[in-house]
Amino acid sequence: MHTNRRDLLLAGACAASTALVWSVATRLRAEEPNPPPETTTIRLAKNSSICIAPQYVVSDLLKAEGFTNVVYVESDAGVALSKALGNGDLDFSLHFSGPLLLQIDRGVSITFLAGIHVGCFELFVKEGIRSVADLKGRTVGIQGLETSPHVFLSAMATLVGLDPAKDIEWVTSASVKPIELFAEGKIDAFLGFPPEPQRLRAQNIGHVIVNSARDRPWSQYFCCILAGNREFVRKNPMATKRVVRAMLRATDLCVSEPALVAQRMVDRGFTARHDYAVQTLADVPYNRWRDYDPEDTIRFYALRLREAGMVKSSPAKIIANGADWRFLNEVRRELGG
Repeated sequence: MHTNRRDLLLAGACAASTALVWSVATRLRAEEPNPPPETTTIRLAKNSSICIAPQYVVSDLLKAEGFTNVVYVESDAGVALSKALGNGDLDFSLHFSGPLLLQIDRGVSITFLAGIHVGCFELFVKEGIRSVADLKGRTVGIQGLETSPHVFLSAMATLVGLDPAKDIEWVTSASVKPIELFAEGKIDAFLGFPPEPQRLRAQNIGHVIVNSARDRPWSQYFCCILAGNREFVRKNPMATKRVVRAMLRATDLCVSEPALVAQRMVDRGFTARHDYAVQTLADVPYNRWRDYDPEDTIRFYALRLREAGMVKSSPAKIIANGADWRFLNEVRRELGG
């Protein structure tokens, strides 16, 4: 069997990736500063969003934390994920802060635990649109109401004085994805999450008027947050802390070794496009979880969505009912955050 140079390089990269993750895992085992987890099984979500890369490379770190059974459950990346988390069909997941906030406002059993990264969504528009205010009377594609694009774009609209329910024409389709409608020129705007922005840029489709990784105020708040099922968190505090620690270590790996993380995501079937994974890890600021307070994110989006009529509770009530930062605070001290 002929082995070419590319095969050897790829094998070397995979071996290096495994060695890297296990070196962190071995150090973690040696530290063992806490009692073992109350359960050895953890269920996480798997979906098409690749900006949640830390979740896709965390399994070895979780095993080093004492979880012998790490299960990835196929889940929609939108409303269904929030509901699965609240129903207890998932134990933890990285997910977009806005949709989670809506569910917590309604009493769904979800707890915010830690901010992971800021800025992964980008607003693509067709020619002639220069700002969010220009979306008044325009068509915007979404998979459904209260999905992540709908929630985040509603927050954007209220910030510039638009009423998202009246001033924007939301276009949904059960058969055609919003990105396809935008690529075909059938809608005016589309809010995309990785790998969608990477695809549109590669195909030179539309132009970006908001990049949440760079543009304020969006770049100052977390996009993806680690959340857990509230009952699981209440009953399993030691397991929860270990999950928080493993996920933040995995986030650090996305910063220190992005190429190897991208290859690991492909090797384990979380994404098919290595180039999009590499670009996502370069585009998304995974290095800021130590810099920002996730409570500020909840407060900011709760205010925007309350203005949009999508949230009834005050930010203080949502934080009181749906956030638990004690694990994050402990892990920050341990990891030097």
